This record gives sequence, C-alpha cells and structure tokens, in this order.
Amino acid sequence: MAGEQMKPVASGLLVLNFCMYVIVLGIGGWAMNRAIDHGFEVGPNLELPAHFSPIYFPMGNAATGFFVIFALLAGVVGAASTISGLSHIRSWTVGSLPAAATAATIAWTLTVLAMGFAWKEIELQGRNAKLRTMEAFLIILSVTQLIYIAAVHGVRRP
Repeated sequence: MAGEQMKPVASGLLVLNFCMYVIVLGIGGWAMNRAIDHGFEVGPNLELPAHFSPIYFPMGNAATGFFVIFALLAGVVGAASTISGLSHIRSWTVGSLPAAATAATIAWTLTVLAMGFAWKEIELQGRNAKLRTMEAFLIILSVTQLIYIAAVHGVRRP
C-alpha cells in the first residue's frame, strides 16, 4: 500500500520538474542567443580585451557563462529524464525503476552543478531579472528533483 501512495507524489513532481526544466531551457536559450549576438567582435585591427573570456555574457557577471551552459545541460537532461519517468509511472514496477531512477539522478547531479554556479553568480551580483529567475528555478529544482528520486523508489518489491 505504501508504494501506491507515492505514485501520485512522483507524478506531480515529474510534471512540476518537467515544466521548470522547460522554463530553464527557455531562459537559458535566450541568454545563449543574446551572448552570441552581443559577444566580442575581433577583426584585423581589433585586439582582445585584457580579461577576455570566450564565455562572455553581456547581461551577467563572470559566472554567468558557466551558469548558463550548465543550466542548459541540466535542462535538456532533466526534460529528457521525464520520458523514462513517465514510463515508470505508467507501469510502476520494480523493472522500470532503474531507468527512471538513473535518468533522474543524472539530471539531479547536473542540476546541482548548475545550482553551484547559480550561487556563485548570486555572490558576484550584477545580473538581470531573467537570470535571477533561472537561478531560483535551479535552486528549487535541486530540491524537487531529489524528492522525486526518493518518490520513484516507492515501488514495492513483490
């Protein structure tokens, strides 16, 4: 009985996390597009600045480039992990657990890594509202994804 009680919790967290990962991907895509459009231009008569970084993001600080890249990776893997999560929730058997738990754990580790860069970006300050939103989502996702991993393990062994 305890295993079946975790199924709605896991389902709700799966939907919540998927939506949050999609939002992270949207904001991260915007940030990457903006960085590409407004990056450094180096021509024959131009020199690189003294503190040149190939990961330059004009709307943030020194940690923004790393934060955005790892947030995009976490978002893609997190959204993709919902495929095995949906399959596991549909069958809710011990046989479907390893794939769902592994994919969710990989997504969680990437999310925690991106969250670390979010904390560094917060410490350095100087970012806009969209980046602050993405930081908040990744911090929340690091907790909700971990709870989801615990919830999918609620399958009872026969």
